Amino acid sequence: MLKKLDDKLTLFFTSNFPYTSKINSNKKYLVTIGIGGNIGNVKSRFDKLFLYLKEDLRFDILMTSPLLLNPPFGFLNQNDFLNGIIVIKSNLSPNDFLKNMQRLENRLGRKRSFQDAPRTLDIDIIFFDNKKINTQKLIIPHKDWANRESVIIPLKYIKNYKTKKNIVINK
Repeated sequence: MLKKLDDKLTLFFTSNFPYTSKINSNKKYLVTIGIGGNIGNVKSRFDKLFLYLKEDLRFDILMTSPLLLNPPFGFLNQNDFLNGIIVIKSNLSPNDFLKNMQRLENRLGRKRSFQDAPRTLDIDIIFFDNKKINTQKLIIPHKDWANRESVIIPLKYIKNYKTKKNIVINK
């Protein structure tokens, strides 16, 4: 199913996006990641990512957003992006979590060429519990997240649902 928000923005609803878990996780950290891509079959790649995360005992997926088709920013001469949000619980430290997300990006074909380049998969840590981190390798909350429709719109769908379910998203 899809829902057109305007001429440039469309929401897609699939079997895994949105998703709400029925389990209560006892893992320590609440992590919100943004996912994006615009090369190849991105929906299929997102489904593979979802299954990898779901099968990995280090992660409990709590919720996912619908997927948002939106125009690129920065480097504009490329296809539109598909973006979404996944809320996870994990016991991994922020740096270990980052390393695991980078491994998943690579496993699913990520190549890094230049900033804002077309990509098969991009995984960004938007929030990591209530932590603020600013190192060369990791900035949390994710830099400029609040100014990106690709984050704000999917996050709104999660926040609206979480409010009803009495789960708190960090900001």
